[in-house]
Amino acid sequence: MEKLVIKGGTPLRGSVSILGAKNSAIAILPATLLCKGICTLHNVPNIIDVRLSCQILEQLGSKITWIDNNTLIIDNTNISKTHAPLDLTSKFRASYYLIGAMLGRSREIEVGLPGGCNLGARPIDQHIKGFEALGATSNLSQGKIYVKADKLVGTSIYMDVVSVGATINVLLASVFAEGTTIIDNAAKEPHVVDVANFLNSLGADIRGAGTDLIKINGVKSLKSNITYSIVPDQIEAGTFMLAAIASKGDLIIKNCIPEHLDSLTSKITEIGGNVEAYGDTIHVWATKRPSKTVIKTLPYPGFPTDLQPQMGVVLSLAMGTSIINESIWDSRFQYTAELNKMGAHITSQGKSAIFEGVDKLYGAPVYATDLRAGAALVIAGLVADGITEVYNIKHIDRGYECIEKNFSSLGANIERIVEN
Repeated sequence: MEKLVIKGGTPLRGSVSILGAKNSAIAILPATLLCKGICTLHNVPNIIDVRLSCQILEQLGSKITWIDNNTLIIDNTNISKTHAPLDLTSKFRASYYLIGAMLGRSREIEVGLPGGCNLGARPIDQHIKGFEALGATSNLSQGKIYVKADKLVGTSIYMDVVSVGATINVLLASVFAEGTTIIDNAAKEPHVVDVANFLNSLGADIRGAGTDLIKINGVKSLKSNITYSIVPDQIEAGTFMLAAIASKGDLIIKNCIPEHLDSLTSKITEIGGNVEAYGDTIHVWATKRPSKTVIKTLPYPGFPTDLQPQMGVVLSLAMGTSIINESIWDSRFQYTAELNKMGAHITSQGKSAIFEGVDKLYGAPVYATDLRAGAALVIAGLVADGITEVYNIKHIDRGYECIEKNFSSLGANIERIVEN
């Protein structure tokens, strides 16, 4: 078993370069299935979920070659199967993108019910609604989803809730559909735009990505060769921004898109932090204890739910009482019990939490309950007095490549230890 051992109390200083977005990569990898040739992808984060995606594609018949740590070539010329390995697809949430991609390519696919972080109810009803509107039939039984279509025909689809996963999945299934598909009330997140840009680079005809109305004009075929670079990860960038504020540090964050972080920047400025953006770089620093605030997570461009736990660490140290209202996931506040072990005063109930700021956090053994909770606990360990041991770090490795090395390069005293 692995754990992270952190000796806190050192302000973070230096620069860090952001890798490709996890949420883009795990959608673009299945999206390559629509290309019956070769895709070269740059700026790919080398994380657990990406490696799982690659294993699944290989079992379907893809040939994948890693050129370096963050570049891979995918040859989908000889896809031979329509049944994805159930043991792998059930391990992470984004395996459902195989449905839209393979429905577009082969008109049928079977996958295991998607897994991932335990954040409460995460239904895929909007995905199924979209597939069936395009002409597919679906069957959910015995932990599997089987979707098939004789042909796909474009139509208008209204998403009852704003869903990134359903928006991307219907987008994938619509690329080869006859006629025009319109997705109304679509998600606007940067990784939705990134997937659309990737597909358009292949020759798809997708318009309006990044707005709440996306129009897909079906095409007959796509290019057989493409090179594409994945957009930088706004959540990784935001994690380092909040680590700088929590530690009263001074960081230069490179290879990011500042506009993707406007909602976070606004809140950091509100609580007394400092942010300057220029080009693809963000400079963030803090010299004093943060002040209180109220936050509500919302779909993009609102405050991202995936930065809520990291912000929770900052607010646990703020002057006064802060409130976070979580509008996306039911069980996002599991991390607060772990922060309370470290001396925080947080009361959570349902989808709200009250943070009564304390002067200090103290090192303790804590357990990551999900990916972003794990990142939050690492930040807490970096600013706490004494030693913090973070367990269940497999969650962290799902979304952050070598998190301990990045923080070490910024002056943190953190190491990964293997326990027998």
